[in-house]
Amino acid sequence: MVDWNLAVATAIRFVRPGPEVSRDEAREVVAELRRHAKASEEHVRSFTRMVPEGHEPEDTPVLVVDRAGWVRANVAGFRELLKPLLEKMSERRSASPGGAVLGAVGGKVTGVELGMLLSFLASRVLGQYETFAPATRELPAGENGGGRLLLVAPNIVHVERELAVDPHDFRLWVSLHEETHRTQFTAVPWLRDHLRSEIQAFLAATDMDPMTVLERLRDAVQSFTGARPEAEEDEPGRSLVELVQTPEQREILGRLTAVMSLLEGHADFVMDGVGPQVVPSVAEIREKFQQRRARGASRLDMALRKLLGLDAKLRQYRDGERFVSAVVEQVGMDGFNRVWTSPNTLPTKAEIAKPADWVARVHRKAD
Repeated sequence: MVDWNLAVATAIRFVRPGPEVSRDEAREVVAELRRHAKASEEHVRSFTRMVPEGHEPEDTPVLVVDRAGWVRANVAGFRELLKPLLEKMSERRSASPGGAVLGAVGGKVTGVELGMLLSFLASRVLGQYETFAPATRELPAGENGGGRLLLVAPNIVHVERELAVDPHDFRLWVSLHEETHRTQFTAVPWLRDHLRSEIQAFLAATDMDPMTVLERLRDAVQSFTGARPEAEEDEPGRSLVELVQTPEQREILGRLTAVMSLLEGHADFVMDGVGPQVVPSVAEIREKFQQRRARGASRLDMALRKLLGLDAKLRQYRDGERFVSAVVEQVGMDGFNRVWTSPNTLPTKAEIAKPADWVARVHRKAD
């Protein structure tokens, strides 16, 4: 169904070159990012009052990678996460006339498409906590379900130069955000399995009929090209990803969106909360970085962000941080940390927009 090797080769071939740095400077950047990742552990634990259970940092290694390394890591993650869905689709296709030939050709096409998407993203991601990371020879991962934390060195250097901010402060600031994600998953043992369950349910609800999927894709493309003007009323503001979903998948996506808003907003809240004590220029960095997020690199970049649903991710940062900030203001950090008690105490999508409703539901019930 997917030629994974072709996806990697395509992405690496078309990814933009990174910023020019000398060999000595590259070594210095890598060493500093590793130091900051280590220092961030204590900063984040102290601020959030979250203590890992069962997984110490050694179980979730920190890898400083280049853009090609990020591509390889994400292809390995996709391959692992999508395995049940792709096996089911492969069985269905092999049972149809000419299925083997169609599968071989389709796998090449899908591999190229995935590679092009990853080449676009590989120059934009600063860091990433890989929750479902399988270990490979080049990319180790934690044992017993521990993931791995990736810091993409060329992208961090590119952005710090673009923003003209203090590079040492910026590298620590980014490390604080990603370390928060590692702390979330190591301190909340059930979170990883809960996310996996939701994602697998989302994939299981995929409509397996190729003609139905093709029809949805055609409608989606037409809505973005203007060939179907009424789509603006029927599907306001939806990305290509959302438009090809079943109703059941949209319900699951609503829950996933709420969780991701919580995780991303919490990471932003923590890195800004810790920042004033350890990152002297945090105010300048935050202001410039927010401006960069808002404007995008170009009209093409903004169009692609919309099409791929990346603009929704930007809203998750903003909405999630507002939720965390409002809850902490009302009930303090310990009161906020009740959010990690169980899946039932996670906020709904509606509660992300109305933090007081979450406080009323979780705290009044508990009290």
